[in-house]
Amino acid sequence: MAEVEESLQPSTGGPDDLHDLLRLRGDRRPGEFDEAQAVILEAERRAVRVRVAGDERLIAAEDAGRYRDALGAMPPGGLPDAFLEPSDPATARRALVHRWARGRGPFTTREASERFGRDVEAELLALEREEKLVRGELRPGGTEREWCDPDVLRRLRRASLARLRREVEPAEQPALARFLPGWHGIDRRATLREALVPLQALPLPVSLWEADLLPRRVPGYQPAQLDALCAAGEVVWVGAGLDRVAVYFREDAPLLGPPAAAPSPDGDAHARIRTALAGGALFWLELLESADLQAPDALPALWELVWAGEVTNDAWTPLRAERRYAASAPRAPRGRRFSRRRREAVTATQGRWSLAARLFGGGAGERRALAELLLERHGIVTRDSVRAEGIAGGYGAVYGELKVLETLGACRRGYFVEGLGGAQFALPGAVERLRELRSQPLADGEEPDALVLAAADPAQPYGAALPWPRREGARAARVAGAHVVLLAGEAALFVERGGRSLVPLREPTESWLRPAMAAIVAHVKRGGAKRLAVERFDGEPVGETAVMPLLVELGFVAGPRRAVLRP
Repeated sequence: MAEVEESLQPSTGGPDDLHDLLRLRGDRRPGEFDEAQAVILEAERRAVRVRVAGDERLIAAEDAGRYRDALGAMPPGGLPDAFLEPSDPATARRALVHRWARGRGPFTTREASERFGRDVEAELLALEREEKLVRGELRPGGTEREWCDPDVLRRLRRASLARLRREVEPAEQPALARFLPGWHGIDRRATLREALVPLQALPLPVSLWEADLLPRRVPGYQPAQLDALCAAGEVVWVGAGLDRVAVYFREDAPLLGPPAAAPSPDGDAHARIRTALAGGALFWLELLESADLQAPDALPALWELVWAGEVTNDAWTPLRAERRYAASAPRAPRGRRFSRRRREAVTATQGRWSLAARLFGGGAGERRALAELLLERHGIVTRDSVRAEGIAGGYGAVYGELKVLETLGACRRGYFVEGLGGAQFALPGAVERLRELRSQPLADGEEPDALVLAAADPAQPYGAALPWPRREGARAARVAGAHVVLLAGEAALFVERGGRSLVPLREPTESWLRPAMAAIVAHVKRGGAKRLAVERFDGEPVGETAVMPLLVELGFVAGPRRAVLRP
């Protein structure tokens, strides 16, 4: 702030500069100007001295009439009549206050009144109505609301942002991988609502939600918790491509807009289902009757509309069904019509079906809301993290809104993580937490922190914001059912879906394999996976590798072709 205020009062290299300063910034007190330059201006009748608020002030000769009418400061004789033309006192006073405000940072009403020797609150309020001044708590440590010229305030914000950017030293990429799990509340969040807020509008595999995402964020998670939110109408889901859904809180859906989805199907069954649901939500049997379709034809068409983001359900239950595309077998004839036996299995037709467009009000959502959600989800938003989510328009679609949020002070822009480009935006709290997680050397004998995450979990940055480690023959991907072991934030081991293959992402050594495999064992034992049946390690049959004794030592059961670990 001091730097900006100093720049608003430029130095005077000669009498002409001093005359310009008087015209642009107003009167000067003794000590605020060069006396030698002032003498020259007075001799040329370009400046005069008057008394304001009991002090002697140097003013531009052109302002003599304005100071006389606004503040009662009588000018000396001998000035041209053009400089003494009468003006409205209130208008002249408002002009003097506005000019004075343009040459300084935030100020209080008391400071302005002292400068002009009278109460100028009325002029300040008038300037605020004309949008020539803004008011707020602007100075750090201030005790009251202050006034500021809008252009000056913009300069202060730009200078503050530039200073913040310079203060942030970029962290290494593994620090981001250490930061994200904590930011997402892995193994820490207490309520399902809290866990779902930052995950909104994010297309993810159906199986990932209840197998990995929610249990890691909600201690003791039970499917009934999600069912309750869906049944209450608080939470809704929308298809986002084959076997992928995005979750929304109902009131947030119009702001965020629909996710990218599969192409819209075009067929007779699809058209009939759309027409039937246009009248409102329907249960399965009602839908069949209204659409005049048979179950074998309607069910595949219905789910194609789901993955295209056109149809949704008020329950999560259909997403849990093992067979989504085949109708349930007809019930066998019973001796009694009202026998108490009824089917209890989860089916792909349960719940009420409706058109998803109603959730979004027919709009595409607001870019500002999406930018705010990305900040809440990632803490630190980078180009690659946005690209990985498949947002329409990519980073460019939200970059402008992120810049606006920076100007408003809601986030910072800078180079926070090395190697990820300079256009990074972060919440202030995220920057501080990232700083705390910069690498520190391990003590002798100390093992790095190990964490097992689903490969497609947004709390796991590799393959999205960060590139996978490069190692010949090692391939990893963000797919459902696969897991990654992070050691001190570095991706060390990739576990393929079902655990059939372990892919080391660095050269295998026991020093890191032991803590990595111990983390996998702990993950399975606490219910993170049904079982692991490892058949290959680093592309070789596991029984022929040096890692087999370690697996047996950690609790795997050795077989002829595999090593098996059960909870």
